[in-house]
Amino acid sequence: MPWGALLQALFFVLVVRPIVLVAIGLNIRHRDRLPRRGPAIIVANHNSHMDTVALMSLFPLRVLRKVRPVAAEDYFLRSSSMAWFSRTIFGILPFDRDARAKGLDPLEPCYRALDGGAILIVFPEGTRGEPERLTTFKKGIAFLAESRPLVPIIPVFLHGFGKVLPKGEWIPVPFFCDVFVGEPAPRQRTHEAFVATLEARMHHLADEEPLPKWE
Repeated sequence: MPWGALLQALFFVLVVRPIVLVAIGLNIRHRDRLPRRGPAIIVANHNSHMDTVALMSLFPLRVLRKVRPVAAEDYFLRSSSMAWFSRTIFGILPFDRDARAKGLDPLEPCYRALDGGAILIVFPEGTRGEPERLTTFKKGIAFLAESRPLVPIIPVFLHGFGKVLPKGEWIPVPFFCDVFVGEPAPRQRTHEAFVATLEARMHHLADEEPLPKWE
């Protein structure tokens, strides 16, 4: 096993899983709908840095190295230490938000990763929003869907993580959280229709079972 994969496995076994599965108390619905191999795309709502950690913890160690959270490189790669940790431990797939101004396709790293069998984690809201409130999805996910029509795109609704690790905080606190995994979203004729379908599926997952309101 390459040293990077070994460090990642040790971190998830010794740190992440005890926090996510024991301290937090994670409740997972429809876990069988998660992809067992790539290429695939997980689409989730975004309230906390804990979102990525929790989603990655759901995959077996043998698959973990293929799971690649997509994130803006200017945020996670601001310092050499953060860049090393983000790439080595979390497998962050960075994209350049200024790529189009440079005449480049910002999604090109995603295309290459999917062609290599990756399971991407994408937050189409674009940034961490208010806890438990879904906001409009950006169209980048529709371009990914169009470019790789055979790759399943699976919506996942996350509840409670904004309270475990609120925006601006770095130390998680115990709070019961839920993960709802949906069925793969069907392709649509237009980008707008596909985004609307994904948003509708996310709202359906959020309404699947009564959950505590944010206080």
